Amino acid sequence: MSLDYDLPLYRPPGERDNLIIQATLGCSYNQCSFCAMYRSKRYRARPLEEVFCAIDAAARDWPDARRVFLADGDALALPTPHLVQLLEYLAVRLPRLARVSCYATPANIRRKTAAELVQLRAQRLSLLYVGIESGSASVLKRITKGATPHSIQAALHQAHAAGIKVSATVILGLGGTQYSDEHIDGTAALLNQAPVTQLSTLQLYLDDTIREEFGRKFGTPFTLPGDQALLREQQRLIATLTPPQPLLFRSNHASNALALEGTLPRDRARLLGQIAQALAGQRPLRPLPLRGL
Repeated sequence: MSLDYDLPLYRPPGERDNLIIQATLGCSYNQCSFCAMYRSKRYRARPLEEVFCAIDAAARDWPDARRVFLADGDALALPTPHLVQLLEYLAVRLPRLARVSCYATPANIRRKTAAELVQLRAQRLSLLYVGIESGSASVLKRITKGATPHSIQAALHQAHAAGIKVSATVILGLGGTQYSDEHIDGTAALLNQAPVTQLSTLQLYLDDTIREEFGRKFGTPFTLPGDQALLREQQRLIATLTPPQPLLFRSNHASNALALEGTLPRDRARLLGQIAQALAGQRPLRPLPLRGL
């Protein structure tokens, strides 16, 4: 496809076969100490005329596209009238369009009114990828997430009330060895009160460019847990999750040592069995050279 993207370009694993349109460049927050994805970009909203041209180019090459992911990291930061015009144009140029998705911070979800979210859902924005990262108030503060367990939970309920699905991510190892239990127990407690459709876990990866910043902001010496400890975090999370509705669970991101997939709570025993096999050395882990973002 002959689209000119402003690199680097990121998208969730589930969007690998879908059309990507850059509605914004960079991330409007861009202060999470563990994330280097958009450090090389200055955030800006792309003018509608510029985005329309990109949509026109995409429609010529892929007129039957059914799913669109709005990049970069913060499309929901756009004013609602701007987003609505963009979504309407997508629907006109892509007649078979069924779903639009984007990354969303908890803060940007909460900045939308209930009526605005319903309006966006009516324009096919039906899936938000939300980085929960942790349910521990202490860990969230140490990683400068700009959110609290309460604000994250409120955002998830707000999206659910508007009929928008949420695919949430949690980062294993984010509390280090010192706050591992607090990190996992707080995350399970948050998810047990929040209506999430999908949940994915990643393993913490710190780019060399942000290691010093991460350690400084964390506030106490940080030690990244090894694979065995991260598997035990995964085990503890799955064992204590009792979500308010069935959720699709995945750890298929390239950062993970062990790829898992199932529905919770239905497949809890099978998933825990697979982790137990990995801990016992009976199931292979992804080799380190094959892991990454």
